Amino acid sequence: MEGVGVSKRTFLRTVLVVAVGVAVLRPPAAPQFESPRGQSRAEADMLERAAHEANKKRQQEIQTDTDKLFQLANELKEAVGKSNEHVLSLDVIRKADEVEKLAHRVKEKMKESFGPPAHEEPPPRIQSPRTP
Repeated sequence: MEGVGVSKRTFLRTVLVVAVGVAVLRPPAAPQFESPRGQSRAEADMLERAAHEANKKRQQEIQTDTDKLFQLANELKEAVGKSNEHVLSLDVIRKADEVEKLAHRVKEKMKESFGPPAHEEPPPRIQSPRTP
């Protein structure tokens, strides 16, 4: 029985050494936005163009939705102006809901992006005033 315990211990040590070796020797994972190995330059360019077109379409949708949001907000302002302090019409409440939903949709579209992140300079650091 003791021989079995030693072989288990040896086996576990071997597994541990192999696992550590694999973890140490494994190359770092490629960033998400880089093209995978084996992908041709033409495929990478095609993916980049597709991402660019998707971002362009998203920007156009944001512009369209923002214009509609502006129009709805003006309509809401006029409807509230026509109502009195004691009564708000159902139309005013519906318009307010529409404005809220459209604003949320615009916000979500602004968060979306396709392709690699744009290279932007970090914002300038603001130094706190030093007191003498």
